[in-house]
Amino acid sequence: MIGIVMFFTALFMLIIGFPVAFTFAAVSVFFGILAGFIEVFSNADQSDAIISLIQSGWSEGISMFDYMPFRIFAIQQSTILMAIPMFIFMGIILQKTGLAEKLLESMGFLFGEIRGGVAISTVLVGTLLAASTGVVGASVVAMGVISLPVMLKYKYKTELAAGTICASGTLGQIIPPSIVLIILGDVFQVPVGDLFKAALTPGLALVGAYIIFILIVSYLNKNLAPAIPADPSRGTKKKQVLRALVDIIPSLTLIILVLGSIFEGVATPTESAAVGCLGAVLLALIYKTFSISMVKEASLEAVKITSMVFGILIGATAFSMVFSYTGGDEIVEHIMLSLPGDGKWTFVIFTMIAILFLGFFIDFIEISYIIIPILLPVAETLGINPIWFAILIAMNLQTSFLTPPFGFSLFYLKGCAPAGVTTAQIYRGVIPFILIQIIVLAIVAFFPEIFGMTSDM
Repeated sequence: MIGIVMFFTALFMLIIGFPVAFTFAAVSVFFGILAGFIEVFSNADQSDAIISLIQSGWSEGISMFDYMPFRIFAIQQSTILMAIPMFIFMGIILQKTGLAEKLLESMGFLFGEIRGGVAISTVLVGTLLAASTGVVGASVVAMGVISLPVMLKYKYKTELAAGTICASGTLGQIIPPSIVLIILGDVFQVPVGDLFKAALTPGLALVGAYIIFILIVSYLNKNLAPAIPADPSRGTKKKQVLRALVDIIPSLTLIILVLGSIFEGVATPTESAAVGCLGAVLLALIYKTFSISMVKEASLEAVKITSMVFGILIGATAFSMVFSYTGGDEIVEHIMLSLPGDGKWTFVIFTMIAILFLGFFIDFIEISYIIIPILLPVAETLGINPIWFAILIAMNLQTSFLTPPFGFSLFYLKGCAPAGVTTAQIYRGVIPFILIQIIVLAIVAFFPEIFGMTSDM
């Protein structure tokens, strides 16, 4: 039971606010040494000296970490994980080019004359930013600074405006290239390119569901998202369409270069990430925002984020190793396989509910590296398709950015929202979009063939 106690200890420490990587590492060392002492003292007899037992227990516990250097070297040599810093760098460069501003301005005027038009344009721009940058914080802040004041100016209900921006900003978690999918590819040991392909249609289905929801509520309540009057200074409708296309083409080209090279088998995700970095720099040159200082800032920021991810990964590796050595994985597997009902579907439903609940309190990285490795052996035993299971988890993890009280998107938007927007309004605004995500998740779970997947190996 040491592994189970260790798990809940780490979870409690995360909930009360301890740093993630240090929590995993400290808890692993403490319980690893404790397991060594328990092992030695449980096998001791009365003739053994207490000092000798303490020395043996210490040695037994410390020896559990003998293979940690090899695990760390394996992490450093992973070609899959090499894509993470490059995609982060690409996203930060694009954030600094003003791409989001141009897209939102053009598409806002293009769709503004229909009810909910600015909200719809925000969803579409969020989709383009997700497919070209994948950085949630940058997308939410950019749209919060630009789109939210416009919606509030034209009397959009604050809850709908805030919920639309938060939900659109998190699309980068499921629409490739996605850091979540790269991490899950490493955890599941499946090709990241296959995950990217499988995630594309569920991601677009989610986009479609958001737009349908906005259209329906805008139609039912005419004061919820009024239409914006035509602006003659923007020129004719034809000129507005051409201007929107001009703003969309650069980001669309980058998406085709990055995702197209993966889907066609021309490049691996890591190689396409390098192509994306080059494309981002070229876009910065096109938009005349390129400078050495910008590249330096983007590089430093990418290093900070990447260091955080890899620090968590090393701590999580130690955690999972101690958890396995103390038999925690066997207990979890026994419990999961003993659940009532159809073993496979009971396991999937229980897993989705557990991840959704944990997403209220901890981040997707911790869930990916701590919770999922514990569940993988059970999924393999039940014959669950790893690609399908990974997509379900990715869609579920996306909700962790929206769920109160600790959803990061909520904090990002609150930090850049006008003074009149309250935290309670943001919380209420995301609830319909969380429900939409759960509905789409259920459709992918029970009808995977619609999205070209299967639930079985």
